[in-house]
Amino acid sequence: MIEVLRPGPLALVMDAGRPGYAAVGVSPSGAFDRAAFRRGARLVGNDPGRQAGIEITLGGFAFRALAGWRVALTGTVCPVTVDGHRVGWDAAIDLDPGQVLALGTPEIGLRSYLSVAGGLDAGDLLGVGVPPRSAGPPPARPWVPAGDDVLDLLPGPQTGWLADVEDLATTWTVSPNSNRVGVRLDGTPIVRREGEIPSQPLVRGAVQLPASGQPVVFGPDHPTTGGYPVVAVLTDESCDRLAQLRPGQPCRVRWTTRS
Repeated sequence: MIEVLRPGPLALVMDAGRPGYAAVGVSPSGAFDRAAFRRGARLVGNDPGRQAGIEITLGGFAFRALAGWRVALTGTVCPVTVDGHRVGWDAAIDLDPGQVLALGTPEIGLRSYLSVAGGLDAGDLLGVGVPPRSAGPPPARPWVPAGDDVLDLLPGPQTGWLADVEDLATTWTVSPNSNRVGVRLDGTPIVRREGEIPSQPLVRGAVQLPASGQPVVFGPDHPTTGGYPVVAVLTDESCDRLAQLRPGQPCRVRWTTRS
């Protein structure tokens, strides 16, 4: 087991999600930055499709290992120590019983991931499963936030509702009114056709444009349906980039032809 000493602003036990239930109103959820979550799982030998980790928002997380465990930290980089001594990021770390691992606050980016060999069960004392025999090669290193981030867009089912498609391809500011459901973008309102549409299915990365003209980009906890026009959809890679955008941060949006 590991003992959580400090959760930081927000720490969630998170797995790869639950696809296939949108028809009954259940969103996929799961890790926001999927590439970082998968890399952390592979670094400790876990199956990212089966075993959970911890999604940490803005660092500040600390725990004590109650047994010897192998862990890894991925996603946005935080200062990290074991018993007060700095250790590396994006690599497997072997902890002895009683050692305390603590994260500081990241300079850029938003979400980090703690993976423990064997996965996790929920609770303040988090149970750890049986470590795998072989870790296997980790996936390629994921994108790392740089503070000047770009989101790539593909056309959506209602792109034609835009008065000018280039109005969306500009620099926006991430609204403080953002979370895992959706990231709101503040800037010059976009002109679109008046009216609304019948509710339609939504996916991660869908860009809705309400009458206010301020886009909303949906994350992993998005609703399964919505009645505002979906004028664009993020590429798969940009859906992971969305996870690391901080409130108040500028974000450049552009159209692309590759998914």
